[in-house]
Amino acid sequence: MIGADQYCSAGDLLTGLIRIPSVNPEGDPGTGHENTGEEKIARAVGSFLEDLGAKVRFDEVEPGRPNVVATFPGGGDKPAVLLGPHLDTVGVGAMSIDPFGGVREGGRIYGRGACDTKGTMAAMLWALKELGPKGIGNLDIGVSFAGFMGEETGQPGSRHFARKHNGKYAFALVGEPTRCQVVHKHKGTLWLELMATGKTAHGSTPERGENAIVQMAGMVTLLEEQFSRQLCAEPFHDSTLGRPTMNIGRIHGGTRTNIVPGACSISVDLRVTPALDPGKALTMVRDFVEQHGDGRVSVKAGLSCQPLDTPSENQYVQRLLALPCSPGLAGAPWFCDAAVLAGEGGIPAVAAGPGDIAQAHTEDEWIEEEELERGVVFYREFLEGRARTD
Repeated sequence: MIGADQYCSAGDLLTGLIRIPSVNPEGDPGTGHENTGEEKIARAVGSFLEDLGAKVRFDEVEPGRPNVVATFPGGGDKPAVLLGPHLDTVGVGAMSIDPFGGVREGGRIYGRGACDTKGTMAAMLWALKELGPKGIGNLDIGVSFAGFMGEETGQPGSRHFARKHNGKYAFALVGEPTRCQVVHKHKGTLWLELMATGKTAHGSTPERGENAIVQMAGMVTLLEEQFSRQLCAEPFHDSTLGRPTMNIGRIHGGTRTNIVPGACSISVDLRVTPALDPGKALTMVRDFVEQHGDGRVSVKAGLSCQPLDTPSENQYVQRLLALPCSPGLAGAPWFCDAAVLAGEGGIPAVAAGPGDIAQAHTEDEWIEEEELERGVVFYREFLEGRARTD
């Protein structure tokens, strides 16, 4: 457990969080089962919040994988504001450092999650500690905290929370490494699996088969040369986010060199703008494949996340922009829990926090200690509603 009085700084707290492994068990964790899942870190964060006077509950989304949700007293009829980092990290395979070491060296803190997003979580928690129960109760907003499980794969934690708390919050500030820029827009995503079906035959008599790899190779060329142009059409352009993009990230086909392959698949990552939601993008792909695939290529939809498009005029966005330390507005090509809270939960949301996305998921993930401290100031000033005087 992590007590609120156990550490002397946000940096100390972050090292403690890093040393509690919380690798997302989906995908390729690169670690033993005992280091996956969010149960241990949820309990530790809950203990810290309880020490600050919050009412804490653990909402199990999947077995052994809870969200931790805390509400501070003093909210009353005040607008309810949510602080929302995620608890899980990506896998640790091929890391060049001890992923759970929390080593401090040269003004940096190293380890998996140091940047994404245990750094933002530590800064949020430390800002709350500096305010203390009395200070939190005297704010002009009611404060809640939600640590979400599963953000790195599928976002089940924030989706579960959004369904249960639809419209109950005036605003959500999601912790992501943005160097404290206020990301009020980000692209959505749609992951697709395309499967080409052929007919197997002996490799010495390929004319007796139907080569699924060749079929898919033609489709890949068509997607890159023709469909990508459809994605770049002017109606889908966003002044902040630019144009939608497509990445063919994986291909798999065949079983042996001397067998004509009967199946071949590709995985496609579409990043979409507010003018092209995932549903519309899926229809476009299916229509394109139906037109060019000769009935031998099918499309299966996977992960989907709506774009984020919170108006900059929102009063809490303006509150963030008015902070003495605010670096301003931004858009992002990646997606996060903010879009889920906004789209499925009816909660206006943005993403902002210390750290640089360039360090997220890297082999030697780190955050600058100075940047972490800047994050504490950023979150505390937001909660207090401070504003520039110039």
